[in-house]
Amino acid sequence: MWLHESWGCFPFMWIFPLIFLVLLLLFLFRGGQWPMCGWRGMHEKKESAKEILDRRYASGEINREEYLRMKQELGQDS
Repeated sequence: MWLHESWGCFPFMWIFPLIFLVLLLLFLFRGGQWPMCGWRGMHEKKESAKEILDRRYASGEINREEYLRMKQELGQDS
């Protein structure tokens, strides 16, 4: 019956900080990518066709004529 000795429940006191430390390390090394941190909602957003077209025009992948033609085609599809 070592629970009733002078140390009392001291041998069990290390369990709670250890559990907390393990959970903290898991959270930190996963980079906060758990759903509770809002990671999935922010990073898995798909670009719309208009956003892709604007990005391609801004980066110089397509010229003004192609941009206007594609923009008009996208407007007719909606």
